Amino acid sequence: MTKREAVVAHLRSLGSALVAYSGGVDSSLLLALAIEALGDKAVAFTALSPAVAPDELEGARTVAKMLGARHVEKRSGELEDPRYAKNPVNRCYFCKTELYTLAEAEAKALGLAWVVSGTNADELADYRPGLKAADEHRIVQPLAEAGLSKAEIRELSRELGLPTWDKPQQPCLSSRIPYGTQVTAERLDQLARSEMALRALGLREFRVRYHGEIARIEVADGELPRLVEVRHDAVEALKAAGFKFVSLDLEPFRSGRLNEAAGLVPLRR
Repeated sequence: MTKREAVVAHLRSLGSALVAYSGGVDSSLLLALAIEALGDKAVAFTALSPAVAPDELEGARTVAKMLGARHVEKRSGELEDPRYAKNPVNRCYFCKTELYTLAEAEAKALGLAWVVSGTNADELADYRPGLKAADEHRIVQPLAEAGLSKAEIRELSRELGLPTWDKPQQPCLSSRIPYGTQVTAERLDQLARSEMALRALGLREFRVRYHGEIARIEVADGELPRLVEVRHDAVEALKAAGFKFVSLDLEPFRSGRLNEAAGLVPLRR
């Protein structure tokens, strides 16, 4: 049995499922396989959060529509939780707790048996406080349980014709704010506007990091020439979003740098 077949068989055994769906690479594949396994007994669920840029939400809606999925959206209130807003190193635990609480309630209302998430096998070895929340809420993780890595998920998504197969990772905007710095709706809006502007200028793999009046751009090596080409428009856009100064990090972008700076190590479950 292939890993794809294992995921489909697992999903089919659940009978029905609410898919925690962000529109990213992992959750899009999970939704596609859930529809294959369960048909209309699979429903996509997206939490509406200020930590997700509007263009990311529109992308999720587009893919769900392409897959023919029923797509439910509910407002998420993690920012109203002072434990989350203080931005501790386990911030993601409080975010995922809110997400899974909402998802469980929606699954119950729709008569669906389980909530499933797109956690992949690589994430089990990373620093992911949200995994604790998944355990507490008995969230099923079919991709991880089948041993699917991120690279395998991308390849399978490509084979299935999913437009998300080569989509860059897009963790929530709160991850752009250093631990211990308060997360606010205003700061998230600054970051959303900034990153949407850079995507509109043709950049794909990058982050805008929040440092008070300063925006620090991290960009992948291969995209540096493009950033230099559009630097004047980029500076203008980030200043329009509320930053006074715009800087470029000379170290190439890579995911997890804030965790490294905080000295965080993978959580063992």
